[in-house]
Amino acid sequence: MPIRSRRTRWQALGFAVLVAAPLLASPRAEAAPLPAPEIDPPIDAAQETAVLAGGCFWGVQAVFQHTKGVLRATSGYAGGDAKSADYDLVSTGRTGHAEAVEVVFDPRTISYGELLRVFFSVALDPTEVNRQGPDVGPQYRSEIWAANPRQTEIARAYIAQLDAAKAFPKPIATKVSEAQPFYPAEPYHQDFATRFPNHPYIVFHDVPKIAALRKTFPKAYRADPVLVGKN
Repeated sequence: MPIRSRRTRWQALGFAVLVAAPLLASPRAEAAPLPAPEIDPPIDAAQETAVLAGGCFWGVQAVFQHTKGVLRATSGYAGGDAKSADYDLVSTGRTGHAEAVEVVFDPRTISYGELLRVFFSVALDPTEVNRQGPDVGPQYRSEIWAANPRQTEIARAYIAQLDAAKAFPKPIATKVSEAQPFYPAEPYHQDFATRFPNHPYIVFHDVPKIAALRKTFPKAYRADPVLVGKN
């Protein structure tokens, strides 16, 4: 939904939102550390890029902005074409895009597999289909766009590993796809959780994800987020 309607809806709920806070919190707020990927071959590079979708990009971006080794995390759109990579159009659910985050990271500090471990542990509920929390539609689906065969192998193997271990009560619904163009979202969406920490949506859905990151991966957590606005 457009940012203005999302904002209006949550502000209109007012006191009711505060009362219902425990029910509105992200299901990943009580996340436990998932097992490390069994297949995670190293790469000899100073930078690597991952494109991940896990519902509203505000929270996914915030999680990775607080993750050590991440050099940049940009909210945007993947899965559709450039002509319709626009928030109002994507929000209709008819463009093929998903809200996604492009994560540029240093694989010498955090591997691609460990990045996925953070993603599945605290950024989303990967068993949901075409929704996350209150946001419903294919634009809120869970998907990984692999940049190369190595990333495809790591992602598919890790999903199979987690399913075999019954890490979640239902099978993981996250799709692994070949890389497609990524289109950065409008500036007003970037760094949203940092710029509007008291926004009700952020408080009840995204702050718990950041808290879960800090609790679950204390060595990977960074207090000062790496922001798009500072790059």
